[in-house]
Amino acid sequence: MTIELSSGLKFIIFFLLTNRENYCIFYQVEVIKSSTNVMLNRMTGRVLYPAAAGKREEEIMKKLMAMLLVGVLSASLLTGCGSAPADETNAPATEEDGSAEGTDSEGAGSEGDTYNIGIIQLVEHPALDAATEGFEDALKDKLGDKVTFDYQNAQGEATNCATISTKFVNDNVDLIMANATPALQSAAAATNEIPIVGTSVTDFITAEVVNSNEEPGTNVTGVSDLAPVDEQIALLQRVCPDVTKVAVVYCSSEANSVYQADLAAKYLKDAGIEYEVFTAADSNEVQSVITAAIAECDCVYIPTDNTFADNIEIVKNVTVPANIPVICGEENMCGNGGLATLSISYYDLGYKAGEMAYEILVNGADPATTPIGYVSDGIVAKYNPEVAEAINWTIPEDLVAIEKEEE
Repeated sequence: MTIELSSGLKFIIFFLLTNRENYCIFYQVEVIKSSTNVMLNRMTGRVLYPAAAGKREEEIMKKLMAMLLVGVLSASLLTGCGSAPADETNAPATEEDGSAEGTDSEGAGSEGDTYNIGIIQLVEHPALDAATEGFEDALKDKLGDKVTFDYQNAQGEATNCATISTKFVNDNVDLIMANATPALQSAAAATNEIPIVGTSVTDFITAEVVNSNEEPGTNVTGVSDLAPVDEQIALLQRVCPDVTKVAVVYCSSEANSVYQADLAAKYLKDAGIEYEVFTAADSNEVQSVITAAIAECDCVYIPTDNTFADNIEIVKNVTVPANIPVICGEENMCGNGGLATLSISYYDLGYKAGEMAYEILVNGADPATTPIGYVSDGIVAKYNPEVAEAINWTIPEDLVAIEKEEE
Protein backbone atom coordinates (compact mmCIF):
# COMPACT_ATOMS: atom_id res chain seq x y z
CA MET A 1 0.00 0.00 0.00
CA THR A 2 1.31 3.43 -0.89
CA ILE A 3 0.07 6.66 0.68
CA GLU A 4 0.59 9.81 -1.33
CA LEU A 5 1.39 12.79 0.86
CA SER A 6 0.88 16.44 0.17
CA SER A 7 3.92 18.70 0.48
CA GLY A 8 2.28 20.38 3.47
CA LEU A 9 2.10 17.05 5.30
CA LYS A 10 5.79 16.13 4.83
CA PHE A 11 6.81 18.32 7.74
CA ILE A 12 4.25 16.71 10.05
CA ILE A 13 5.60 13.23 9.23
CA PHE A 14 9.17 14.27 9.73
CA PHE A 15 8.21 15.89 13.01
CA LEU A 16 6.45 12.79 14.27
CA LEU A 17 9.26 10.45 13.27
CA THR A 18 12.03 12.55 14.74
CA ASN A 19 10.21 13.51 17.93
CA ARG A 20 8.70 10.15 18.82
CA GLU A 21 12.02 8.34 18.96
CA ASN A 22 10.88 5.55 21.24
CA TYR A 23 7.91 4.80 19.02
CA CYS A 24 9.99 4.67 15.87
CA ILE A 25 12.72 2.54 17.38
CA PHE A 26 10.14 0.11 18.77
CA TYR A 27 8.49 -0.25 15.39
CA GLN A 28 11.82 -0.81 13.68
CA VAL A 29 12.59 -3.63 16.07
CA GLU A 30 9.26 -5.26 15.32
CA VAL A 31 9.89 -4.90 11.61
CA ILE A 32 13.31 -6.47 11.78
CA LYS A 33 11.93 -9.45 13.64
CA SER A 34 9.28 -10.05 11.01
CA SER A 35 11.72 -9.56 8.12
CA THR A 36 9.69 -6.67 6.68
CA ASN A 37 10.75 -3.25 5.55
CA VAL A 38 9.61 0.31 6.13
CA MET A 39 11.19 3.19 4.23
CA LEU A 40 10.67 6.95 4.11
CA ASN A 41 11.43 8.46 0.73
CA ARG A 42 12.05 12.19 1.28
CA MET A 43 12.34 12.94 -2.45
CA THR A 44 8.84 11.74 -3.42
CA GLY A 45 7.06 12.30 -0.13
CA ARG A 46 5.85 8.72 0.25
CA VAL A 47 5.65 6.32 3.13
CA LEU A 48 6.13 2.78 1.87
CA TYR A 49 5.23 -0.21 4.00
CA PRO A 50 4.29 -3.83 3.30
CA ALA A 51 0.68 -4.75 2.75
CA ALA A 52 0.90 -7.65 5.24
CA ALA A 53 3.34 -7.27 8.08
CA GLY A 54 1.65 -9.31 10.78
CA LYS A 55 -0.94 -8.45 13.37
CA ARG A 56 1.42 -6.42 15.54
CA GLU A 57 2.72 -4.35 12.65
CA GLU A 58 -0.89 -3.68 11.50
CA GLU A 59 -1.77 -2.46 14.99
CA ILE A 60 1.24 -0.12 15.04
CA MET A 61 0.45 1.19 11.54
CA LYS A 62 -3.11 1.94 12.64
CA LYS A 63 -1.67 4.06 15.45
CA LEU A 64 0.63 5.78 12.97
CA MET A 65 -2.29 6.53 10.64
CA ALA A 66 -4.19 8.06 13.55
CA MET A 67 -1.20 10.24 14.29
CA LEU A 68 -1.04 11.31 10.64
CA LEU A 69 -4.72 12.31 10.68
CA VAL A 70 -4.01 14.53 13.66
CA GLY A 71 -1.13 15.97 11.67
CA VAL A 72 -3.41 16.74 8.73
CA LEU A 73 -5.78 18.66 10.96
CA SER A 74 -2.87 20.53 12.53
CA ALA A 75 -1.48 21.42 9.12
CA SER A 76 -4.89 22.68 8.00
CA LEU A 77 -5.22 24.87 11.09
CA LEU A 78 -1.75 26.31 10.56
CA THR A 79 -2.53 27.11 6.91
CA GLY A 80 -5.87 28.66 7.87
CA CYS A 81 -4.14 30.90 10.43
CA GLY A 82 -1.79 32.35 7.86
CA SER A 83 1.38 30.47 8.93
CA ALA A 84 4.53 30.36 6.82
CA PRO A 85 4.27 28.80 3.38
CA ALA A 86 4.67 25.03 3.21
CA ASP A 87 8.00 25.20 1.38
CA GLU A 88 9.51 27.44 4.09
CA THR A 89 8.18 25.19 6.84
CA ASN A 90 9.53 22.03 5.20
CA ALA A 91 13.09 23.24 4.65
CA PRO A 92 14.46 23.18 8.21
CA ALA A 93 12.68 19.89 9.03
CA THR A 94 14.19 18.14 6.04
CA GLU A 95 17.65 19.49 6.89
CA GLU A 96 17.33 18.35 10.54
CA ASP A 97 16.23 14.87 9.54
CA GLY A 98 19.03 14.56 7.04
CA SER A 99 21.52 15.58 9.72
CA ALA A 100 20.24 12.95 12.09
CA GLU A 101 20.50 10.31 9.40
CA GLY A 102 24.12 11.29 8.72
CA THR A 103 24.98 11.00 12.40
CA ASP A 104 23.62 7.46 12.55
CA SER A 105 25.37 6.19 9.45
CA GLU A 106 28.77 7.82 9.70
CA GLY A 107 31.50 7.72 12.37
CA ALA A 108 32.99 10.81 13.91
CA GLY A 109 36.08 10.43 11.73
CA SER A 110 34.09 11.54 8.69
CA GLU A 111 33.40 14.98 10.18
CA GLY A 112 36.48 17.18 10.08
CA ASP A 113 38.78 14.19 10.47
CA THR A 114 38.07 13.93 14.19
CA TYR A 115 38.10 10.36 15.44
CA ASN A 116 36.14 8.89 18.33
CA ILE A 117 37.87 5.92 19.97
CA GLY A 118 36.21 3.60 22.46
CA ILE A 119 38.61 2.12 25.03
CA ILE A 120 37.50 -0.91 27.02
CA GLN A 121 39.92 -1.89 29.79
CA LEU A 122 39.28 -5.09 31.74
CA VAL A 123 40.43 -3.86 35.12
CA GLU A 124 42.49 -1.10 36.69
CA HIS A 125 46.04 -2.14 37.51
CA PRO A 126 49.45 -0.62 36.61
CA ALA A 127 50.22 -2.76 33.54
CA LEU A 128 46.88 -2.17 31.80
CA ASP A 129 46.89 1.48 32.87
CA ALA A 130 50.32 1.90 31.25
CA ALA A 131 49.10 0.27 28.03
CA THR A 132 46.10 2.60 27.85
CA GLU A 133 48.33 5.60 28.50
CA GLY A 134 50.73 4.58 25.75
CA PHE A 135 47.85 4.03 23.31
CA GLU A 136 46.36 7.46 23.95
CA ASP A 137 49.74 9.18 23.81
CA ALA A 138 50.53 7.65 20.40
CA LEU A 139 47.29 8.94 18.88
CA LYS A 140 47.60 12.34 20.56
CA ASP A 141 51.14 12.64 19.20
CA LYS A 142 49.89 11.98 15.68
CA LEU A 143 46.42 13.54 15.71
CA GLY A 144 46.59 16.25 18.35
CA ASP A 145 43.08 17.38 19.27
CA LYS A 146 41.49 15.51 16.36
CA VAL A 147 40.92 12.41 18.50
CA THR A 148 38.64 11.79 21.48
CA PHE A 149 38.58 8.81 23.81
CA ASP A 150 35.67 7.17 25.58
CA TYR A 151 37.45 5.23 28.33
CA GLN A 152 35.44 2.53 30.10
CA ASN A 153 36.68 0.21 32.87
CA ALA A 154 34.94 -3.17 33.18
CA GLN A 155 36.03 -3.63 36.81
CA GLY A 156 37.19 -7.16 36.01
CA GLU A 157 33.70 -8.37 35.03
CA ALA A 158 33.03 -10.13 31.72
CA THR A 159 29.39 -8.95 31.77
CA ASN A 160 30.60 -5.36 31.99
CA CYS A 161 32.90 -5.97 29.02
CA ALA A 162 29.89 -7.07 26.97
CA THR A 163 27.82 -4.05 28.05
CA ILE A 164 30.61 -1.61 27.22
CA SER A 165 31.25 -3.25 23.84
CA THR A 166 27.57 -2.95 22.95
CA LYS A 167 27.64 0.72 23.98
CA PHE A 168 30.55 1.40 21.64
CA VAL A 169 28.76 -0.31 18.75
CA ASN A 170 25.59 1.72 19.39
CA ASP A 171 27.69 4.88 19.60
CA ASN A 172 29.23 3.97 16.23
CA VAL A 173 32.79 4.73 17.37
CA ASP A 174 35.49 4.80 14.72
CA LEU A 175 37.65 2.20 16.43
CA ILE A 176 37.68 0.10 19.60
CA MET A 177 40.82 -0.46 21.64
CA ALA A 178 40.40 -3.58 23.79
CA ASN A 179 42.84 -3.79 26.70
CA ALA A 180 43.22 -7.44 27.90
CA THR A 181 41.90 -10.70 26.48
CA PRO A 182 38.34 -10.77 27.96
CA ALA A 183 37.81 -7.19 26.77
CA LEU A 184 38.98 -8.14 23.28
CA GLN A 185 36.74 -11.19 23.13
CA SER A 186 33.70 -9.15 24.11
CA ALA A 187 34.45 -6.44 21.54
CA ALA A 188 34.94 -9.03 18.79
CA ALA A 189 31.64 -10.68 19.71
CA ALA A 190 29.84 -7.32 19.57
CA THR A 191 30.91 -6.24 16.06
CA ASN A 192 32.55 -7.59 12.93
CA GLU A 193 32.60 -4.18 11.23
CA ILE A 194 34.18 -1.61 13.56
CA PRO A 195 38.00 -1.98 13.58
CA ILE A 196 39.33 -3.42 16.84
CA VAL A 197 42.90 -3.11 18.10
CA GLY A 198 43.79 -5.35 21.03
CA THR A 199 46.61 -4.88 23.50
CA SER A 200 47.77 -6.68 26.66
CA VAL A 201 46.68 -9.86 24.89
CA THR A 202 49.09 -12.79 24.96
CA ASP A 203 47.79 -14.94 22.12
CA PHE A 204 45.16 -13.71 19.68
CA ILE A 205 44.63 -17.17 18.20
CA THR A 206 43.94 -18.75 21.60
CA ALA A 207 41.47 -15.91 22.23
CA GLU A 208 39.71 -17.02 19.01
CA VAL A 209 39.48 -13.55 17.52
CA VAL A 210 41.82 -14.00 14.51
CA ASN A 211 42.59 -16.74 12.02
CA SER A 212 46.35 -16.28 12.18
CA ASN A 213 48.91 -13.87 13.61
CA GLU A 214 50.31 -13.10 10.16
CA GLU A 215 46.94 -12.37 8.52
CA PRO A 216 44.14 -12.00 11.09
CA GLY A 217 41.35 -12.27 8.50
CA THR A 218 38.85 -10.40 10.73
CA ASN A 219 38.21 -6.86 11.95
CA VAL A 220 40.68 -7.53 14.80
CA THR A 221 44.41 -6.93 15.04
CA GLY A 222 46.70 -5.64 17.78
CA VAL A 223 49.90 -6.06 19.77
CA SER A 224 50.71 -9.12 21.87
CA ASP A 225 52.19 -8.87 25.37
CA LEU A 226 53.76 -12.34 25.14
CA ALA A 227 57.01 -12.22 27.08
CA PRO A 228 59.75 -14.82 26.53
CA VAL A 229 58.46 -17.48 28.95
CA ASP A 230 61.50 -19.67 28.33
CA GLU A 231 63.77 -16.83 29.46
CA GLN A 232 61.54 -16.22 32.49
CA ILE A 233 62.01 -19.84 33.58
CA ALA A 234 65.75 -19.47 33.01
CA LEU A 235 65.63 -16.38 35.25
CA LEU A 236 63.77 -18.39 37.89
CA GLN A 237 66.62 -20.89 37.90
CA ARG A 238 69.19 -18.13 38.36
CA VAL A 239 67.31 -16.34 41.13
CA CYS A 240 66.26 -19.59 42.86
CA PRO A 241 69.11 -22.03 42.12
CA ASP A 242 68.09 -24.43 44.91
CA VAL A 243 64.41 -24.66 43.97
CA THR A 244 62.87 -28.11 44.32
CA LYS A 245 59.26 -27.56 43.25
CA VAL A 246 57.58 -24.63 41.48
CA ALA A 247 53.93 -23.65 41.82
CA VAL A 248 52.54 -22.41 38.51
CA VAL A 249 49.66 -20.16 39.58
CA TYR A 250 47.08 -18.40 37.40
CA CYS A 251 43.39 -17.65 36.83
CA SER A 252 41.75 -20.45 34.87
CA SER A 253 39.22 -18.12 33.22
CA GLU A 254 41.93 -16.11 31.40
CA ALA A 255 42.94 -17.67 28.10
CA ASN A 256 46.17 -15.68 28.02
CA SER A 257 47.24 -17.14 31.38
CA VAL A 258 46.44 -20.71 30.34
CA TYR A 259 48.62 -20.27 27.27
CA GLN A 260 51.59 -18.96 29.26
CA ALA A 261 51.19 -21.53 32.04
CA ASP A 262 51.33 -24.34 29.49
CA LEU A 263 54.57 -22.90 28.12
CA ALA A 264 56.01 -22.52 31.62
CA ALA A 265 55.15 -26.13 32.44
CA LYS A 266 56.91 -27.28 29.28
CA TYR A 267 60.08 -25.33 30.03
CA LEU A 268 60.13 -26.45 33.67
CA LYS A 269 59.80 -30.04 32.57
CA ASP A 270 62.60 -29.57 30.02
CA ALA A 271 64.79 -28.17 32.82
CA GLY A 272 64.04 -31.14 35.02
CA ILE A 273 62.25 -29.05 37.67
CA GLU A 274 59.22 -30.47 39.41
CA TYR A 275 56.11 -28.29 39.29
CA GLU A 276 52.44 -28.25 40.22
CA VAL A 277 49.63 -26.16 38.75
CA PHE A 278 47.29 -24.16 40.99
CA THR A 279 44.37 -22.22 39.50
CA ALA A 280 41.86 -19.70 40.81
CA ALA A 281 38.48 -19.31 39.13
CA ASP A 282 38.26 -15.64 40.13
CA SER A 283 39.63 -13.06 42.56
CA ASN A 284 37.72 -14.58 45.48
CA GLU A 285 39.97 -17.65 45.34
CA VAL A 286 43.35 -15.89 45.11
CA GLN A 287 44.22 -16.09 48.81
CA SER A 288 43.20 -19.73 49.26
CA VAL A 289 45.00 -20.80 46.07
CA ILE A 290 48.27 -19.02 46.87
CA THR A 291 48.14 -20.38 50.42
CA ALA A 292 47.76 -23.93 49.09
CA ALA A 293 50.56 -23.34 46.58
CA ILE A 294 53.21 -22.32 49.12
CA ALA A 295 52.29 -25.27 51.31
CA GLU A 296 53.47 -27.59 48.53
CA CYS A 297 56.19 -25.61 46.72
CA ASP A 298 59.23 -23.46 47.49
CA CYS A 299 58.83 -21.02 44.56
CA VAL A 300 55.88 -19.47 42.74
CA TYR A 301 55.62 -18.53 39.06
CA ILE A 302 52.74 -16.25 37.95
CA PRO A 303 52.41 -15.29 34.25
CA THR A 304 50.88 -12.02 33.02
CA ASP A 305 47.55 -12.72 34.68
CA ASN A 306 45.07 -9.87 35.20
CA THR A 307 43.31 -11.44 38.18
CA PHE A 308 46.52 -12.04 40.13
CA ALA A 309 47.98 -8.71 39.05
CA ASP A 310 44.94 -6.97 40.49
CA ASN A 311 45.36 -8.93 43.72
CA ILE A 312 49.15 -9.04 43.98
CA GLU A 313 49.02 -7.43 47.43
CA ILE A 314 47.20 -10.53 48.68
CA VAL A 315 49.91 -12.71 47.12
CA LYS A 316 52.59 -10.62 48.82
CA ASN A 317 50.89 -10.86 52.21
CA VAL A 318 50.93 -14.65 51.95
CA THR A 319 54.33 -15.31 50.35
CA VAL A 320 56.59 -12.76 52.08
CA PRO A 321 55.96 -13.99 55.66
CA ALA A 322 56.67 -17.53 54.40
CA ASN A 323 59.90 -16.39 52.64
CA ILE A 324 58.67 -17.80 49.32
CA PRO A 325 60.02 -16.09 46.16
CA VAL A 326 57.55 -15.16 43.42
CA ILE A 327 58.69 -14.85 39.80
CA CYS A 328 56.23 -12.69 37.81
CA GLY A 329 55.54 -12.36 34.12
CA GLU A 330 55.18 -8.58 34.28
CA GLU A 331 57.12 -5.71 35.88
CA ASN A 332 54.30 -3.83 37.60
CA MET A 333 53.08 -7.03 39.22
CA CYS A 334 56.61 -7.76 40.43
CA GLY A 335 57.06 -4.23 41.73
CA ASN A 336 53.96 -4.58 43.90
CA GLY A 337 54.66 -7.94 45.45
CA GLY A 338 56.90 -10.26 43.44
CA LEU A 339 60.63 -10.90 43.69
CA ALA A 340 61.89 -10.92 40.09
CA THR A 341 60.67 -10.60 36.49
CA LEU A 342 61.63 -10.44 32.85
CA SER A 343 59.02 -8.16 31.35
CA ILE A 344 58.16 -6.03 28.37
CA SER A 345 57.13 -2.37 28.73
CA TYR A 346 53.35 -2.08 28.74
CA TYR A 347 53.57 1.59 27.90
CA ASP A 348 55.53 0.68 24.76
CA LEU A 349 52.98 -2.05 24.07
CA GLY A 350 50.11 0.44 24.17
CA TYR A 351 52.05 3.01 22.16
CA LYS A 352 52.64 0.50 19.38
CA ALA A 353 48.92 -0.36 19.41
CA GLY A 354 48.17 3.37 19.06
CA GLU A 355 50.43 3.59 16.02
CA MET A 356 48.57 0.64 14.55
CA ALA A 357 45.23 2.36 15.19
CA TYR A 358 46.50 5.49 13.42
CA GLU A 359 47.36 3.49 10.31
CA ILE A 360 43.86 2.00 10.30
CA LEU A 361 42.03 5.30 10.88
CA VAL A 362 44.06 7.66 8.72
CA ASN A 363 45.82 5.55 6.11
CA GLY A 364 43.13 2.95 5.59
CA ALA A 365 45.07 -0.09 6.80
CA ASP A 366 42.86 -3.19 6.97
CA PRO A 367 42.90 -5.08 10.31
CA ALA A 368 42.30 -8.31 8.39
CA THR A 369 45.71 -7.99 6.72
CA THR A 370 47.58 -6.22 9.52
CA PRO A 371 49.81 -8.77 11.32
CA ILE A 372 49.76 -9.04 15.11
CA GLY A 373 52.61 -6.95 16.52
CA TYR A 374 55.10 -7.70 19.29
CA VAL A 375 57.34 -5.64 21.55
CA SER A 376 60.83 -7.11 21.60
CA ASP A 377 62.88 -4.12 22.75
CA GLY A 378 63.58 -3.13 26.33
CA ILE A 379 63.15 -6.56 27.94
CA VAL A 380 65.30 -6.42 31.09
CA ALA A 381 65.59 -8.75 34.09
CA LYS A 382 64.51 -6.79 37.19
CA TYR A 383 63.85 -7.42 40.87
CA ASN A 384 61.94 -5.88 43.75
CA PRO A 385 64.49 -4.70 46.35
CA GLU A 386 61.86 -4.34 49.07
CA VAL A 387 60.73 -7.95 48.76
CA ALA A 388 64.31 -9.20 48.38
CA GLU A 389 65.20 -7.59 51.68
CA ALA A 390 62.02 -8.78 53.38
CA ILE A 391 62.68 -12.45 52.55
CA ASN A 392 66.47 -12.07 52.83
CA TRP A 393 67.10 -13.23 49.26
CA THR A 394 70.37 -12.89 47.36
CA ILE A 395 69.84 -11.42 43.87
CA PRO A 396 72.25 -11.83 40.91
CA GLU A 397 74.22 -8.62 40.41
CA ASP A 398 73.12 -8.02 36.79
CA LEU A 399 69.43 -7.65 37.70
CA VAL A 400 68.10 -4.11 37.75
CA ALA A 401 66.19 -2.87 40.79
CA ILE A 402 62.62 -1.77 40.15
CA GLU A 403 62.28 1.83 41.26
CA LYS A 404 59.36 2.53 43.53
CA GLU A 405 57.13 5.23 42.07
CA GLU A 406 56.56 8.20 44.34
CA GLU A 407 52.96 8.54 45.43
